[in-house]
Amino acid sequence: MNNRFPLLCLSLVAAGWPVAGLAQSRADLATLLTRAERTDYQETSRYADVVDFVERVAAASSKIHLTRFGYTFEGRGMPLLVVGTVEDADAASVRATGKTRVFIQANIHAGEVCGKEAMQMLLREIALGQHAEWLDSLVLLIAPIYNADGNERVLLTNRGRQHGPLAGMGQRPNAQGFDLNRDHMKLDSPEARALVRLMTDYDPHVGIDLHTTNGTRHGYHITYSPPLHPNTNPAIVDLLREEWLPAAQAYMKEDRGWESFYYGNASQREGADVPGWYTFDYRPRFNNNYLGLRNRFAILSEAYSYATFEERVLATKSFVEGAVRFAHLNASRIRQAVSEADRSPVAGTTLGVRAEPHDGGEITILMGEVDEVRNPYSGATLLERRDVIRDVSMIDYGTFETVESASVPAYYVVPADQRGVLEKLADHGVMMEPLASPREATVEVFRIDSTSVAAREFQGHRERTVFGHYEDVTQRLPAGAVVVRTDQPLGRLVFTLLEPRSDDGLLNWNVLDDFVERGGVYPIVRAMSAR
Repeated sequence: MNNRFPLLCLSLVAAGWPVAGLAQSRADLATLLTRAERTDYQETSRYADVVDFVERVAAASSKIHLTRFGYTFEGRGMPLLVVGTVEDADAASVRATGKTRVFIQANIHAGEVCGKEAMQMLLREIALGQHAEWLDSLVLLIAPIYNADGNERVLLTNRGRQHGPLAGMGQRPNAQGFDLNRDHMKLDSPEARALVRLMTDYDPHVGIDLHTTNGTRHGYHITYSPPLHPNTNPAIVDLLREEWLPAAQAYMKEDRGWESFYYGNASQREGADVPGWYTFDYRPRFNNNYLGLRNRFAILSEAYSYATFEERVLATKSFVEGAVRFAHLNASRIRQAVSEADRSPVAGTTLGVRAEPHDGGEITILMGEVDEVRNPYSGATLLERRDVIRDVSMIDYGTFETVESASVPAYYVVPADQRGVLEKLADHGVMMEPLASPREATVEVFRIDSTSVAAREFQGHRERTVFGHYEDVTQRLPAGAVVVRTDQPLGRLVFTLLEPRSDDGLLNWNVLDDFVERGGVYPIVRAMSAR
């Protein structure tokens, strides 16, 4: 997608990562271990460990190219491994293959480190010639240490009762104090801006996001999720729920003998006869949901916090293998589904701006038990999974239903002085076009009846809500005003960013505060007709 708005939009993907002098043989790779493996899973890899490891696997294999896709807040290069039959790591070279592109991201929360270790191990296996059949149909894009700054803030006390690594792990936020898994819409961090630029440049068909969950004491080694926003293209969600996630589940069961299921936490609400199994938030500030609104397949993997660190690493690696194997076997179907979603018109349809959990009826959840054990280094009490599983009936709250919706216009018109809005849209890769000359048009103006901000600050913001109504007016649109059409691949995302009642849009994140408070009118108008 080309951004037609004339802002300076530099690609964040560098030409490459220097690996001179690191020629490796397969024999060397066979003895190359991650820091976790070297320490019997007592420790997790630091940034320097990861960089050294990926440099060595890239030097040893013509199928692995190392580059960086941006820089963290503290200036650390964010490594990206391009794995496949490609000339180099350049985005154009990757897209030119015509193969299905799968992006795998680990360590967005730097205390949740199993994905970081698992992806190093997977890269080593690929460099040794394993999984070669995947590369017939796929190009893998692997970012093993997304939150590199948070990774270096190792403390024995991070992540509370999580069972290891016993020698400590990094922190949840980045160096700015931001939770990077809440930053996909507002893009306040350099890491998030680098990530969405990668999404625009490489345009992966699939995204897999690797985490560790520390909630309910259940019986699963992995819980997982597709995109949850109700506005996600239904074909994306259907393929994931009906075939892809069950295939990954079955693979891990056969590979390791371990159970997995949809992500959730058990909660007994007041007045309820049975507990509910509640998934996480549907809003696209979360990576998985954001990718869904970009018409891309997205899979969240959450390793069970109270399994041992070694088991979490192995479970994550197995689940990823199952998911990637399905992508390999169904590569053309995945590309076709993405292409059809990109072409599917949203203008004139109705999409949600707010949603709530949907009662999906009773399901059986495997609940587990834990033992309290002592961390020998910190003296703290940790929880360790006990090999006990019992069936418990719960109400499934694993999906969401729209409770407030709005019609999708043909286009929005953003005033030229809304630099903050235009910069955010450009960062997301949205296509825009300034008017070359004035024109008169029938548009809808949102008149604000009232507005409020959250009492508590969240991620550096006090989220804003407006109430009001649209009115039809005839308005002269000045030259330089920017037209943002919804008949583009990111049309669903455009709607969610620009609708005033959206609960995760730019107004919600205070980008328009000065104009909203001053004028009582939302400064961005919309037109239902493309003419």
